[in-house]
Formats: sequence, structure tokens, C-alpha cells
Amino acid sequence: MLAKADTILGLTVCLLSLLSITSCTNAPTSIWPPLRTGSVEPAVVTSTGATSNSSTAGAATNPLVAQYTISPLATASVYVEFGPTTAYGFDTSPVSTPNGGGQVNILVAGMTQNTTYHMRAVVAYANGGVQYDSDHTFTTGPVAANLIPQVSVTTSPGMTPAPGVEFSCLSSGSEPPTLGLAAFNPEGNLIWYYNYNLGLGIPTPAKLLPNGNILLLLIPAGGTGDSGVGEIQEIDLAGNVIRQFSVSDLNKWLVAAGYKNVITSINHDLLYLPNGHLLVIASEYRAFENLPGYPGETNVLGSDIIDVAPSNTIAWFWSAFNYLDVNRHPYLFPDWTHANSLAYSSDDGDLLLSLRHQNWVIKIDYENGSGSGNILWKLGYQGDFALNSSDPANWFYAQHDASILSPNSTGNFTLGVFDNGNDRVMDSNGDVCGTPGQPACYSRSAIFDVNETNMTAQLDWAYTLPFSPWGGVTQLLPNGDVYIDETDVNNSNAQIMEVTQTSTPQVVWQMIINGQNSYRTINLPSLYPGVQWNNTQ
Repeated sequence: MLAKADTILGLTVCLLSLLSITSCTNAPTSIWPPLRTGSVEPAVVTSTGATSNSSTAGAATNPLVAQYTISPLATASVYVEFGPTTAYGFDTSPVSTPNGGGQVNILVAGMTQNTTYHMRAVVAYANGGVQYDSDHTFTTGPVAANLIPQVSVTTSPGMTPAPGVEFSCLSSGSEPPTLGLAAFNPEGNLIWYYNYNLGLGIPTPAKLLPNGNILLLLIPAGGTGDSGVGEIQEIDLAGNVIRQFSVSDLNKWLVAAGYKNVITSINHDLLYLPNGHLLVIASEYRAFENLPGYPGETNVLGSDIIDVAPSNTIAWFWSAFNYLDVNRHPYLFPDWTHANSLAYSSDDGDLLLSLRHQNWVIKIDYENGSGSGNILWKLGYQGDFALNSSDPANWFYAQHDASILSPNSTGNFTLGVFDNGNDRVMDSNGDVCGTPGQPACYSRSAIFDVNETNMTAQLDWAYTLPFSPWGGVTQLLPNGDVYIDETDVNNSNAQIMEVTQTSTPQVVWQMIINGQNSYRTINLPSLYPGVQWNNTQ
């Protein structure tokens, strides 16, 4: 969490009024100019007029977001503290003024509906001097009841759930449709949402950017192989679209870069890199003649990775067709690879790609955009690693959200997956779950120890769940617990939970979203990068 203003830079400071400096023994010797009066107004979404696929991003006022405006008269860093009382308790990220001072606008989000909040700006100058704006109040408005997802939360007796924000990418099974992208506090109260044109699809997924904006990929349900689907947006907390591009834009950029590949969709994941590049998963079709068991022409759908530079040029391109055998297809061919998550290995600049229909997580030689694209290894059933079990059922199958959980990402590291288990191999004969004579399929949240040196893998921890055929998250929380999103429970509900990472896992906290599925729900420290919220509202 951001340090409170009275301890910033370890200096003792005193309260400063809007019009004068209140003297105190340990105050900085510099005399700071008075602050211009701060103000708080509702944050209004403005339409950019930009369109994609004949759809326009919706423009509306978000009743849960305020805009705080203040104009320090010297160069400073400003954040807003807010809360239901003058104890505040919640912070935004800091925003820098122009050089020499000037106006800053800070979007304040994370508030429940129909509630009065207190907020004030904290202005920190370069030499450690701090000024406080006067207290302002802002009353959030109502959210239409039909928009709010139906959420119920339970905490196990004697347990304390992790703090932060539950950030949900939801599909809608209701009429009229409810919100597709929403954030809740640990009590299950709605504290933020993006009310976009649901015709653009489901957020698959959405991520908080280092600049405080939100990056999301919108794709219609089941739209992996559909032509021309998938739109990427960067929005601010008020819902203003800052940047957006579509499949047609990507294809134009590919042509400009000299590639002949034609992608049909952007889907399943995107990855913002430290250098400002954006990696996206895309799909393309290629026609094959007389594949074994498939006479005539077969249009095979394969996965690509596209590296988009900040200048909207293609910096690097990878296609599964160039590196994998099209005749290996354990699940749902001709949707051959069905990539669904990307992870960045910061230790060596390479990539981990989850290939759901291969039951593999593969490591790709990316080297921060200078790599060959070669596959360095394949993790999973019939891959390159020896598992510490002779039972093939202990591998993951049709997995989602392959993510690096350990501080290191090379050598001996920890990998989390949501193991959906659609085509789980149950024995050495290759028998699959759910087929005659075999057990029903089941899903798991699973954590593996991966040793790249010895090419061994070990199932360190798993929590078995009812069968969930798609989506899902396995996230490691700072307190050591595991955060699980089970997307599709009984074909109608999403189940999100925090469980202990023990041999007999205990449920600490659980949130059920009724009537909707959750492609990914994750726990964020707050709605602001670098800020941890520890309080509840």
C-alpha cells in the first residue's frame, strides 16, 4: 500500500491549509505556494467516435467513479486518499504534475453505489514537502439493478480472506444481459464496472496496466474460429477508450510488415511487456490435403502469437504451423492447438504458451523479440518432461491459465494451471475420462514444480473440483493461499474461492456468481498499480 502522507520519505510533516502553510518544528524549510482549490466531479465517459467491426464503444457516465482535479503550483506527485469516513483508508496511484506544476486529473474508483465518500488529494514535492487538500465529499450514484451480477459471498468461520479486489471477466446468461467486466470487494459488493457494447463479446481477459488503465480483449463466445472477431481496447477507469484495434487492423499491419498470414480472430489472451510491446494470441486457417484419417481437404485452425510494437507495427510473429506436427491432435481436431494463455519468463525473455487442444504448455524462444521461435520444450502428457507419477491422469488436460507462480521463471520454477480435464487420459492404454468404463471427468487447480535442467515435473499441490469444461484460474496469493476461478459450474454459475495450500485444502472464502460464467476472475491488490487495499467498505 502507498505510504501514508505523514510518513512519505520518512519525513515528519504538518497539515497545510489551502491558503497558507501551517508552521511546525520539523517542516521543510522551503515555502510552498498555495494550492489551487481542488474539486471532485463525476467522471464522464466521452465517446471517441472510433468504431470497429461496425460497433461503437458505448458512452455513459459511470456512477461509481469520480474525477478529482487539483492544480499544484510546483512540480509534485499527487494521489487521492478516499473512504467512507475521514479516516479514508484507500489510495489511488500517484500522478505527476507537468514540470513546474499544473493541473492533474485523477480518476477515483473502488466505491460502492449510493454511498457518500470523503476524499482529499495528497501533494508530495521533490524535497519531501507534503500538502493536503481540504476534504471533499462525493456521493456515488445507483447502478441499474438488472446490470449487477448476482453475487453471494461466504467466509469460513475463523478464516480471514485475502484483501484486494475480485476482478471478473463474465459471460452473460441473463436477459437483459448483465455486466461483462466488473470488480467486487471481498464482501461481494460491486465497486467498479465497464458498461460496454456487449455485442463486442466477452472480456477474455482484462488486465490492469502499469499506467493505471485497463487492457481487455473482447471476443464473442465460441469465436475462436469465427472470421473477423476480436477487438482489443485500452480504457481508463471511467470507461473512456484510449486505444483500440481489431482483426482487420492486425491483418493490415501484417501485410505492411511483409507477412502473408491472414488471421481470422484475436482470442483468449494478451500480454503487455515491460518494453511497451503487446503480445496477442490469434488464429488462422491452413488447408491440408489427405491428412491421415481425414481424406480430402481439411481446414485446420492453428494458433499464432503477434508482437505489436507501440507504433502499431509488427515486431515479431510466431505460428504453430511452423513448429508443431499437424498430425498430433488429441482433442477436438481440426481446432488443432487452441492456445489460451501467454506467460512471460522475465529471467530469459522467453514465452510460455498454453495449447489446450494439445494438452501442452510449451516454451518458445522469444528472447524479447529477437528469438528464433523454436520450441524449447513441451510440458504435459507425451511431452518432454518425466512426471513423478506413472499415472497419466496426474498431468493436466485441456488446461487454462498456465502462469509462473515462483519469483524465478527459469531453472527450477513453479507453474500453476487450471486443469479442466476434458480429455484426461486415465491409464496406460490411453483411455479417456467419461468414456464407457472410465470415471467421469473432473477438474483441478494444480501447481507443478518444473525442472528445466533435469526435464522433470512434479505435481506439488492440487485441489479437485467438479468438472468445469472451459476457463479457469489458479493464482497464488501473497499470503500463500491459492485463488481459484472455476468458470462453469453446473452449466450456469461461476465459483471463485480462496483455499489453503495444504495437503488437505480448506476453503477460506468463496464467491458464487449466479447465472454467469467467468472466463477469468483474479484477485488484484486494488484497482491501481502498486497499491494494496487492506480495508473493507
